[in-house]
Amino acid sequence: MLKFNYIILLFVLLNCKTNSLKNYKDSCEEINDLMYEQQESWNKGNIEDFMKKYWKNDSLIFIGKSGINYGWNKTTSNYKKSYPSRNSMGLLHFNNIKCLPINDTTHIISGQWNIFRLDSSKNVGGYYSLMWIKKEDGWRIVYDHTS
Repeated sequence: MLKFNYIILLFVLLNCKTNSLKNYKDSCEEINDLMYEQQESWNKGNIEDFMKKYWKNDSLIFIGKSGINYGWNKTTSNYKKSYPSRNSMGLLHFNNIKCLPINDTTHIISGQWNIFRLDSSKNVGGYYSLMWIKKEDGWRIVYDHTS
């Protein structure tokens, strides 16, 4: 009887682990889809729509080449200042390299970004680490370190 209980316990634990891994895979795919939507918004020249995936809060953290900035409004303003025209925005491409689930509601996405412009000498790119947290209204970027 004791051996049977251990087998049942092992089955339950393995099943929980498998379900958890499936949930993590599903949430990583969901975030990838959200980043694809972001990419599409950018490529249409729509910074406001691009910013909908960020946490609209003063506690949003964005770290870039000019240092640390706090808040959704400041981040939006910086994007608009850095990319004042459709031509300067170019075409954005994300390449997500790693999705690291911390738990069911917090994931870190690391990858590479590139902006391609008509004048290829002005192409830019770099790497990012994004912390996504599942809020009441869905997954949101709460921390963005882009270089």
